Amino acid sequence: MFPSMYFKHACVSGWPFQMQCYHCEETLLDNDCSAPKFIVNCTANIQNACQKEVIVGENGVSYRKSCASFSTCLIVSAGYQSFCVPGRVGSVCISCCNTPLCNGPRPPRISLAPTHPPARPTTLLIITVAMGTLP
Repeated sequence: MFPSMYFKHACVSGWPFQMQCYHCEETLLDNDCSAPKFIVNCTANIQNACQKEVIVGENGVSYRKSCASFSTCLIVSAGYQSFCVPGRVGSVCISCCNTPLCNGPRPPRISLAPTHPPARPTTLLIITVAMGTLP
């Protein structure tokens, strides 16, 4: 069998899908365990999601991250929804996601602020006059 035929056969035969997630227990805010050393392979076809718990305690924010069954994670997350009050001591927020490494760091925020300084009023006046829109 040629390699390309083998690959096609392997994909069609239903090889198990293996999710990768970040995994850690109770780390504090300055280390949300999103470094490569925390990446684990989840149990194929059983743990098809990643889970992230954010716990606000008296000593600060801590994280738990793990592999999970997506349906089980959603049930647990729904059960804790009333305890999720970000910033309040005692808050427990659980989130579930189903793409590889999705329980890692948040992507940087995209700023909607202009990257150039706003136009000066004289510039706008010149443009307005040039277009003939002034009375």
